[in-house]
Amino acid sequence: MSLKQDFEQLLSQLDATRESIQLKLHLATMEAKDEFEEAEKQWQHIKNKAAEIADESIETSEEFIEKTKIVGDELKEAYQRIAKRLSE
Repeated sequence: MSLKQDFEQLLSQLDATRESIQLKLHLATMEAKDEFEEAEKQWQHIKNKAAEIADESIETSEEFIEKTKIVGDELKEAYQRIAKRLSE
């Protein structure tokens, strides 16, 4: 699987996790809500970067994709922490 496909798969997983968390947020503690708000900033950032990567007219380097994937992995961990808090 190419790096771009890996990134697209990660983006899809993040979106599904994000939607699941949003459904549970009304029951969340204030701490989880604060962390989710911070994660939302990262989500918007990564969505913008994903649009650049997907745009065939924009030259994207492997390094750019790799750095964006790292941010995505960090966001994934934040979502997992939030989801764990919501399930407790």
